[in-house]
Amino acid sequence: MLAGKVAWITGGGSGIGLGGGIALARAGAHVVISGRNRETLAAAEKQLRAAGRGEAIALDVADKEEVAKVAARIGRVDILVNSAGINSPKRNFHNVSLASWDEIVAVNLSGTFYCVNAVLPGMRSRNDGVIINIASWAGRYASTLTGPGYNATKHAVIALTESINMEEGRHGIRASSVLPGEVATPILEKRPVPPAPEVRAKMLQAEDLGKSILFIATLPPRACVNELIISPTWNRFYFGGFESPPKA
Repeated sequence: MLAGKVAWITGGGSGIGLGGGIALARAGAHVVISGRNRETLAAAEKQLRAAGRGEAIALDVADKEEVAKVAARIGRVDILVNSAGINSPKRNFHNVSLASWDEIVAVNLSGTFYCVNAVLPGMRSRNDGVIINIASWAGRYASTLTGPGYNATKHAVIALTESINMEEGRHGIRASSVLPGEVATPILEKRPVPPAPEVRAKMLQAEDLGKSILFIATLPPRACVNELIISPTWNRFYFGGFESPPKA
């Protein structure tokens, strides 16, 4: 399906990014995964190569100069998946630090922009390209569980994605926001109270998001999925059961 295509996935060392990378590699794409943790990336690279063709390149997406260097090293990028994202255990107004706020914005929003900015010229020249930005349920429905930094940046990612379509659709470039509800990924360890294993088992899994990413990436060029909202059937945003943010 994707033979000859090159996919670049940030946050590809684990979770949604790795799930997407494995799905795209199995479909024939050459997949480049990026992330900050070299040890995690090395393990992910083995999984990627077992699924198909791929490589890992360490990168902090918050560093715009490094983003430009990695993009130049990769060269042609047909599919960009912006999956790098962070949150802080101390994430609510009563306890979030300015440093944590700055880091959340730098990775979740600025990092996404830097990567988009890096691949757009090549996509324009080919009049083709797919950009998939991993937003969040919190990007549409803010909550105290996720906190103001995560809520704000994921709302912004959706707006950024819409802006890409408004300006770049005429150049054959399609952008999609993916808004998952709870997904059992390592970012859950950053919650004030990490969910129990039996709770995580009911959440979406990384491979579910991998299939979603593959669906978007393999649609014909005439079709653009502007926004995809996907949640667990047992959706705690509907059913309750969340831990409350710790009081000051």
